[in-house]
Amino acid sequence: MHRSASFIMLYKVILNLLLAGFLSNLNFAYAQYEKTPWTGTPKLLSGAFKDSSGQAVTAESLKGKKVVMNFWATWCAPCKEELPTLQVFSDLQDPSKTVVLTVNVKEPPSRALRFMQNNQITLPLIPDPQGEWAKHFGVKVFPTTLLVAPSGQIQWRIVGEVDWSAQTPQSWLDSLR
Repeated sequence: MHRSASFIMLYKVILNLLLAGFLSNLNFAYAQYEKTPWTGTPKLLSGAFKDSSGQAVTAESLKGKKVVMNFWATWCAPCKEELPTLQVFSDLQDPSKTVVLTVNVKEPPSRALRFMQNNQITLPLIPDPQGEWAKHFGVKVFPTTLLVAPSGQIQWRIVGEVDWSAQTPQSWLDSLR
C-alpha cells in the first residue's frame, strides 16, 4: 500500500508539473500588449493625412468621432495577425461615430495595398513611407495603436498585438470621452 500511495503521489506531481508547464506556455502563445495613458505630445490629433486613394483625412474631419489609429508594417508578423481582427472590429462600429485608420510605416504604398487586398482588409490606409507620422507620434514598436477621443485628444497608446475581435478593445473604445 505504501508503494502504491507513493506512486500515485509521484504521478500527481508529474501531472501537475506538466499542466503548469502547458499553462505557462499558453501565455507565450498569445502576443502581449501594453495599454498606457498617452503622455506624449501632441495631446490633440492634428495635421492632415492622405489615404492611399489620395483622399485627405484631416483632424477637423475626424473631430466628434472616436479614432483608432493603428501603425503597422507588412514585415511585422504580429501586425499581420492583428489587422484582420481590426477589420472585424471596424465592421462592428458605427462609421458616423468611429473611424479606424491604418498607417503603414516605411514601406512602398503598393506593398501595403497588395497585402490589404490579398487579405480582404478594406480599412483606410495611410501610407507613411518615410516614417514621418510614426515619428510624429513617437511610434517605435509595431503594431502600435492610438485611441483618440471625439475631442481629438489622444488618450491611450497600445503597444503590441491586440485581438480586436475580443470584448476588451470595445470597452476601451466605449470609455473614450
